[in-house]
Amino acid sequence: MTEASLAYLTPEAKARVEIDRMLSAAGWEVQPYGAVNLSAGRGVAVREFVLTPPHGRADYLLFVDGEAVGVIEAKKEGQTLTGVAWQTAKYVDGLPDVLPTAVEGALPFAYQSTGVETRFTNTLDPDAKSRQVFWFHRPETLARQLAEIRVNPEAPTLRHRLRTLPPLTDDGLWPAQARAIRNLEESLAADRPRALIQMATGAGKTFTAANVAYRLVKFADARRILFLVDRANLGRQTLKEFQSFTTPDDGRKFTELYNVQHMSSNTIDPVARVTISTIQRLYSTLRGEPELDPELDESSLLDLASEPVPVDYNPAVPIETFDVVIVDECHRSIFGLWRQ
Repeated sequence: MTEASLAYLTPEAKARVEIDRMLSAAGWEVQPYGAVNLSAGRGVAVREFVLTPPHGRADYLLFVDGEAVGVIEAKKEGQTLTGVAWQTAKYVDGLPDVLPTAVEGALPFAYQSTGVETRFTNTLDPDAKSRQVFWFHRPETLARQLAEIRVNPEAPTLRHRLRTLPPLTDDGLWPAQARAIRNLEESLAADRPRALIQMATGAGKTFTAANVAYRLVKFADARRILFLVDRANLGRQTLKEFQSFTTPDDGRKFTELYNVQHMSSNTIDPVARVTISTIQRLYSTLRGEPELDPELDESSLLDLASEPVPVDYNPAVPIETFDVVIVDECHRSIFGLWRQ
């Protein structure tokens, strides 16, 4: 649709045009209610789905593998989304009895979006609440989440498992390292997804991070952790730390148990449990560039940009690529021009 034709649309219609584009980029087949074909793709988003009276219509009803799994509430740009999460929950009562659902009596994945801002609620989480996301998840991601219900019904999501980490033993840890790990895990268990560990130079920050990564991968089943640095030489040091890290309860090296990737090209290893990258290389990968000039990888972030860098969605690196992001020396990297 051209900019000229967009000018004639209502704000709500403009939002839906953008939502359609976002869904398509994330691998969804977007269909009108009058021409539904649930076998057209693994994920199908049906616009204006008619519910049983008096429930009206769902702006978008989401299907994965032919089963209803979630809804999207579309709002015009500028409208506040934080107070409308309850509206997506009402659609469960209006689902036709003959409609197959992945979770009996529930639509676990709820989005609210203006096409500019999008919020997401995973009702499978403990104390589920809405949070801002950059884009919609891919259908296979929601399918994997649903499969975890059958495998581990007591703790089907990462946020569940963060609440049940085993107690930390102090063996091999300095007091400051043990305190940092315990405080971080307490914060994550309380559903505070952002945390800051501040340690003095020489206090073993990377060793502490390796301990954190090991516990998150082994005990919380974090699929992939991203470790961001601002210069390539710091990435090489981080890789050596993981290679030399002896796991406290197993006795083997971290890299004997799990794959660790140090990105030297713009390709993310799909089987790596820890990926180490400079921020500039990750940015280059998100932009879809075939390769990054090695000199840029070795340079300081402060030398590479004079204004905030724009970030767009890349289907090859969707928002669910990493479960956890650890940012080294964040005070001089993501709290500046590269924050996005």
